[in-house]
Amino acid sequence: MARRSGRRPGKQDTREAILAAAREVFAERGYDGASIRAIATSAGVDPALVHHYFGTKEQLFNATIRAPIDPAELIPKLVGAGPVDSLGERLVTTFMSVWEHPVSGPAFEALLRGAFANRISAKLIREFFAVQIMRRAILNLGEVVDPATVPLRANLIASQLFGLATIRYILKFEPLASAPREAVVAAVAPNLQRYLTGDLATGTPVPE
Repeated sequence: MARRSGRRPGKQDTREAILAAAREVFAERGYDGASIRAIATSAGVDPALVHHYFGTKEQLFNATIRAPIDPAELIPKLVGAGPVDSLGERLVTTFMSVWEHPVSGPAFEALLRGAFANRISAKLIREFFAVQIMRRAILNLGEVVDPATVPLRANLIASQLFGLATIRYILKFEPLASAPREAVVAAVAPNLQRYLTGDLATGTPVPE
């Protein structure tokens, strides 16, 4: 069906058209490959209108997937709260806190369920985790480990965290679903730390 030309009938229609276009463009090109201009063209609006409604590309991306947290604010605080050799513990603690919050928890559950059911949603969640969260969390990790291993490390961290979310919060396997948060952190954090800074072949810490 041909796209209608001319001004859109209202602010809400325009916002929804931009969000729909952004969803398709981000899913097709990834976060880095997408541009405000391409999204505006797909939505049939001027790029200035996209900036007017959503600000930056990052803000538009977060609005597109309805992210319940702001990684730009949360992750730098998480990383800067202590040394890299305890980042795994801080990461899983924060992850669980977000999932167990009465607002962000249900929102993240909806996002993850949508990713299981829809290919585009899955791509968007993958981009959100990879770019908005892990890129910030492991920004300086290449100074500690071989930079060539960082993408694999990020994927392994994703497997641990999303696996935990699925089993504890969605499928609710017992006894993990009812285990105290501190006990789960103690069990999972060493795995995350290995993925962050350990030798992936042996599991031992990388020498400084």
